Amino acid sequence: MAEPAAQAIVDAVGGPENIESLTHCATRLRFQLVNSELVDSAALDNIDVVMGSVPQAGNRYQVIIGGGVATVFQQINNLPAMGTTAAKSADDVKAEARSKGPRGKHAWIDGFFEYLADSFRPILGVLLGASLIIAFAAVMDAFGVQDFRAEVKPAGWQFLDTMWRSVFYFLPIMVAYNAAKKLNVDPWLGAAIMGALMTPEFIDLSSRDDITCVTNEALGTQSCRADIFGIPLLLSDYGGNVFVPLMMAALLAVVYHGIKKVVPESLQLVFLPFLSMIIMIPITGFILGPLGVWLGGILGTGLAWLNTTAPLLFAVLIPMLYPFLVPLGLHWPLNALMLMNIDTLGYDFIQGPMGAWNFACFGATAGVLFIAARERDTQMRQTSTGALIAGLFGGISEPSLYGIHLRFARIYPRMLVGCFLGGLTIGVGSMLLGTAGVTASAFAFTSLLTIPLFYPMSLYVIAIAVAFCTAMALVVITDYRTPEQKAEALARIAKQKAEGGPHVDILEEEEAQDGFETPAQQAGITAADAEPFLEAGAVATAVKERPRTQAPGMVPGTVTVLSSPLQGKVVPLKDVPDPGFASGAVGAGVAIDPSEGRLVAPGDAKVIMTFPTGHAVGLKMDSGVELLVHIGIDTVNMEGSGFRVLVSKGDIVSEGDPLVEFDIAAIKAAGYSPITPVLVTNHKKFGSIDARADGDATFGSPLLKVAAKGNQ
Repeated sequence: MAEPAAQAIVDAVGGPENIESLTHCATRLRFQLVNSELVDSAALDNIDVVMGSVPQAGNRYQVIIGGGVATVFQQINNLPAMGTTAAKSADDVKAEARSKGPRGKHAWIDGFFEYLADSFRPILGVLLGASLIIAFAAVMDAFGVQDFRAEVKPAGWQFLDTMWRSVFYFLPIMVAYNAAKKLNVDPWLGAAIMGALMTPEFIDLSSRDDITCVTNEALGTQSCRADIFGIPLLLSDYGGNVFVPLMMAALLAVVYHGIKKVVPESLQLVFLPFLSMIIMIPITGFILGPLGVWLGGILGTGLAWLNTTAPLLFAVLIPMLYPFLVPLGLHWPLNALMLMNIDTLGYDFIQGPMGAWNFACFGATAGVLFIAARERDTQMRQTSTGALIAGLFGGISEPSLYGIHLRFARIYPRMLVGCFLGGLTIGVGSMLLGTAGVTASAFAFTSLLTIPLFYPMSLYVIAIAVAFCTAMALVVITDYRTPEQKAEALARIAKQKAEGGPHVDILEEEEAQDGFETPAQQAGITAADAEPFLEAGAVATAVKERPRTQAPGMVPGTVTVLSSPLQGKVVPLKDVPDPGFASGAVGAGVAIDPSEGRLVAPGDAKVIMTFPTGHAVGLKMDSGVELLVHIGIDTVNMEGSGFRVLVSKGDIVSEGDPLVEFDIAAIKAAGYSPITPVLVTNHKKFGSIDARADGDATFGSPLLKVAAKGNQ
């Protein structure tokens, strides 16, 4: 990947000055921006290395790169203009984001899943590496070279086991480190507390003569109890356990920050870890450890019961849920259960059905690639190729999901059919074979390389093949685009193929959606009949012969007057307390300090943009003026609290129609300014934008005067 791509990404997100910080995960660049509305998403998606982009709440923005994300991340950091922008850690970034304001009434739910995700995300790489080592060992077992599960192995193969057991056995320490770091606690302290329960001294307690042991018949595990200063201590093997470190780190954060408040700063270097350890190690050993083992056992036993008593339901349910869990980050609890199952049972029964979802996802991507290759669509071919490679060989679904599937809504129902049939194959096959579903001998990313880890392998292969082929066939046969999207794509492809031909003016997507004819539509080309034009380049010729429909407000000599959508005091744009708005970078216009919490349409228009947070509305006026009304400054951080959106994207509104109701007092109480910019975002297409300089604005009173180019 070349540095020009890194520079192009920085430019597309608004330049170095718009980047507060930058981190990355396994597939995505994670930007914390000054103003996310400065992002040119179209430019981002046209960069070769970019598979897609995902706007987030609170001026956060994710750019999907795939397996090469670390390289691109480093290249961006090496750009001279970046300076020290990306020096902050991911935890620093998120802590700052939290400090800026409320996260909404369901913030604790968001925080919980964010806590889970950030506790595992940094170690995904080593988990993947370890799973491939296990896959190699499983292949050797399949060919009779060495029994993978033998208790006694030759020294060389025993040494090979250490390569992957180091990851899974010490996983609790890794999770404790990440979880503590997430909660702004010394991560080494979290690792040390969890490590205390995994020392030889703690393990040797189980071999003493004065202990008593109990066998769990359901799980086939044994727990022992020792007498510690007269207090019974339940002894368990915590290798591979993930629930205990998650609970420990959460309580440690409370203890750590509480001690930090009372211990003088000059003494914290020694006494902060000392007091934390002497409090948390006993609590973890006597209470949290046994509780975590019990909780994991209950959850694992419950799912095992469902898998045993209703294998068909279980096999179908898992792959049907995952397409909705992964985009929301809600799959992390299931991943934790997989690890717990391997720790307690020696195998996992969730990953097999989950493989049906993954391969249905990859099959849909393969269908997109097939269509892109057939139509010679370079852009989609590059996107789908990278996503498919990351999926089939890395088991990573995010590039497919974020880069393609969530962008084209028609893909999901086709992919779900693949998920259903793949899960159904596992369920029916398990009943016929008399097995407890498809099990995995280790935690693995479900890819082609990890197939040998699953048993029965033949049933698993058939199931993922069914899921893959079904999703691919449905996408290829029925397409993944709406007729409008296909016509747009074919016109874009024709432009690429017309070497040396006339320039083709391709309209932006929102213009096409708002009633303006695309070049393909103007040429009379539909989704059904555009194909024959590709080879001859007839699209380009036809487009040249017919001019594009011009918006009324863009006709020379036309002046459009927009009325005020708010009631309040007019504030010049330069006085808005936000540099992105004040500089005019977002658009030209004016601002209003509202006296009434009601936003109305300033004229006849179509709603082209709304936000779940309710803080902004985008309008396409019948005149051709594109208007952005941003209620307050940084109010996106309120996560919708105090806002009630009354319209949806695509709605047609008339002057005076209510758009949003908002609570001015709540905005001020949250620490934000209610000053509302009213901006013409496509101002470069017009000759001039004149705004009222001061005074009071009332509903319907003139606010902006927009003159077309060519006006005298």
